[in-house]
Amino acid sequence: MEKGQQLCEAARNGDVAKAKSLIASGVDVSFFDRNGLTPLMHAANLGHTDVVKALLEAGAPWNALSPSNQSAGDFSMDAGHQEAFEVLLNAGIQAELILGTIARKTKKNGDSEGDYLEDRVTFSEDKLMDSDSKAVMMAWEKPLMEAHAKAVCSGGGNILNVGFGMGLVDTAIQQYGPATHTIVEAHPEVYERMLRTGWGKKNNVKIIFGRWQDVLSQLESYDGIFFDTMENITKT
Repeated sequence: MEKGQQLCEAARNGDVAKAKSLIASGVDVSFFDRNGLTPLMHAANLGHTDVVKALLEAGAPWNALSPSNQSAGDFSMDAGHQEAFEVLLNAGIQAELILGTIARKTKKNGDSEGDYLEDRVTFSEDKLMDSDSKAVMMAWEKPLMEAHAKAVCSGGGNILNVGFGMGLVDTAIQQYGPATHTIVEAHPEVYERMLRTGWGKKNNVKIIFGRWQDVLSQLESYDGIFFDTMENITKT
């Protein structure tokens, strides 16, 4: 049995010692088995949190997708493994923060490769994916977005969100009934989908198309602001 398969087996069995030994030997933590599943997906699906942590620390991709477009986070959430789910959620948060930092540094160096706004995106029922089939946003991030919405709406009044994505945070914001809800979205396909799904017809919603840097003159004063890290990945 090749080492990738052995790692998948260790992940299924919750054998963290074996998993760490295989990782130390140089096994590919991004390995996909014959069913299109990674060791991280197997560990998440069965709630083996210690193995999940070991794989993430070794660089296993938290946002890799199975043939059915499920990530490790989806597997843990669907199976009801809360502890493993929270570990994966935190990994996603940290990755987004790092991504935003890298993007800002990249822009300062004049390098615009991988510009999110020029990339084609696709939507499924529970995911927003880029042209490389990597998840930009996933439904299992909903608890995080709901927490953000609660924070930015704590003062009520006028709310601004920069970056619509799948609409998770905006849907949560609407539950608090803000006086006004302004959404800035720069990706043309995401913007068009917003209009198709009726966001432009909501009484308290104002949609502004463009990069936040370019539409500052259209923005007002707000009582709460949420800023999506993906909006940083744009040309200057």
